[in-house]
Formats: sequence, C-alpha cells, structure tokens
Amino acid sequence: MSADALTLAQRLARQIDSGGPITIAHYMAEANQHYYGTRDPLGAAGDFTTAPEISQMFGELVGLCLADVWMRSGSRPHSLYAELGPGRGTLAADALRAMASVGFTPEVRFVETSPTLRERQQAAVPNARHCDDVAGLPDNVPLLVVANEFFDALPVRQYVRAGNEWRERVVIRSTVDDEDHFLPMPGYRRVESGIPAIAADAPEGSILEVPMAGAAIALDLASRIARQGGAAIIIDYGYEGPAVGDTLQAVRGHRFADPFADPGESDLTTHVDFTMIGNMARQAGLRVLGPVGQGEFLRQLGIDARADQLARTTPARAADVEAARHRLTADDAMGTLFKVMALVHPQWVDPAGFEAPAQSS
Repeated sequence: MSADALTLAQRLARQIDSGGPITIAHYMAEANQHYYGTRDPLGAAGDFTTAPEISQMFGELVGLCLADVWMRSGSRPHSLYAELGPGRGTLAADALRAMASVGFTPEVRFVETSPTLRERQQAAVPNARHCDDVAGLPDNVPLLVVANEFFDALPVRQYVRAGNEWRERVVIRSTVDDEDHFLPMPGYRRVESGIPAIAADAPEGSILEVPMAGAAIALDLASRIARQGGAAIIIDYGYEGPAVGDTLQAVRGHRFADPFADPGESDLTTHVDFTMIGNMARQAGLRVLGPVGQGEFLRQLGIDARADQLARTTPARAADVEAARHRLTADDAMGTLFKVMALVHPQWVDPAGFEAPAQSS
C-alpha cells in the first residue's frame, strides 16, 4: 500500500513502529493538520460552533473595536486586517462590514493552511489574500489582528509526574482485533528543565502542558506588531498560568470524544495559557491588556445596545437575538470560560473593552 493510500491512523502506527513512541505534540499536530485540511468542521452539520457563527454581533463588535483603535491612533493609511485561523470567514465578513460603516477599509490577509477552509473564506471575503503563517504577512504596514479560537488548536507538549521526576507524555499503539489503538503514557526521558515552581508538589500522575508552538507564534506576531505598529485581539477559552492539569480534549459531532480514538476525525484542543501569550508580547515590547471575560468585553463594546437594535429592526428574530446574546455573554455559557486579551504597540491607544467593571455599592 502506498503512503498516500494509508489512513492517518495507519501512518501514525508506522511512525511509532519505526521510531518509537511519539510525543503528544506530534500526535496533536498530525491529527489537527489532517482534520482541518479535509473538512469544514463548523456549524450544525460539523463538529463545533464558534462565536462568529452564533451571531453577527460578535464580529461586528470586534471590527468596531479595531476600527476605533485605528482611528484614535491616527488613522494610519494602508493598515492591514489579519485573522489567524478565520474559520469560514464569518467573523471577518462581519468585522469588515462594520469597519466600512465608519470609513475604515483595510487590506485583508488570512493565515490559513486548510484548502477546504480557504475556499469558504474566499467566498465570504472575496478580497482576502491567504498566507500560511504569520511570517507571510506584509512587513511594511500596521497590523490589526484577530485570533479567535486559534491558539487552542496548536499542539502542546505534555509532561507527566512519574515518581519524583517529570517525563514527557508520549503516545504508543496497541493492536486489538487487527485495529490500531493509541494510548498515552509517560515517556522514558526525564525532563530536566522548564518545570514551573507551581508543579514542585504536584501529585503522581499530574499533567503539565507547555504550549511551545503557541509561544513561538505569539512571539512572532508580537514582534511584527512591535516593528510595524497595530494591535491584536486574542479570544479563546483558557486560563492564566502556569497551572497543572490535563486540558486535552476532542470534540466530534458537538460531543466530547476520546482524543486518542480515530486520529484526524475530531477537533483536538487544549485550554490556552494567556499568561504565556502576554509574556511573549511583553518580551517583544508590547502593552498587554487582559485577559477579561468575553462577556464583559462584549458588554463594554455595546452588545446589549446592538441586540436591542437588532430586535427592534427584526421583531421576528428577537428571541434568537436574545438567545445569541446570552450564549455569548452569560457566565453559564461562553461569558467567562472564553477570555479576551489585547496586545498593543506602545504608540497605539488601548482598545475598548478592557476597563475594570464597575463595583456595585
């Protein structure tokens, strides 16, 4: 059988047979590359739904937030709107429409590698141009960047507490009824450095995640903004690290699944360490705002007023608009699990949405 005819599971099995166990980061990278490269995973017919697909209000408010930053920072000509992992292009289409309503029509670049999603994005935003990574963005214009549910899909290294030492977590395979099964286990090599102090007293079997791929992209993006000007809005589910815990999860058909079953057929993610992203930005010389809860961010940007306006304009959709507003902002939905961080050039103004909420008396 040719290599091209092998399933991803068979290719991974061959890799393990020839070279030994593979790291969690390697497994996650291979699985997600196949997953995103072979399908549109979004919407009711897909595996999950993101905030831009829930309501136009999300993209509109993010777009107006960036347009406001651009105007208050001097309305620099030839600025660029860039989105990392833009899904179907829904967020960008809504954001750009809102930007145009206040006189801001930037060039558009999408950082995307999936051929399937590139087609959907081009249909939604015909004037967008694609690049494979942050390095492919133009280097001579200010950047206004959005990354919504981008960092969570990047591979992480996992370390596991084994006795009095830490070892990298790896994936092995076993065969049952002629089918390949993949299992995580502690590797054989001791991790000598990079373990934070918070993990010193972690119990046996504890998992520590190190987002090295995310750190590299965050630093690259921040360095570009530091040289070129602009700001980035990062939106994802996550935490302020470092922290101990296994957050690797798989979603398939809008339900949680086994991350180690059917590699490449479900969406693999981990919770994002916002402290890491902030540290990379500060290292590059940027100002960091947040993280704040997505609900608070959207409320400060005016989602309640926008929802009221949409309900008045289209009364038949009022219930749907209110359901979307609740889902995006409520504490029992996406309001606090999802967080927002801004990375800002020191000569640009702070984006709206990051003020401390008023304290009730």
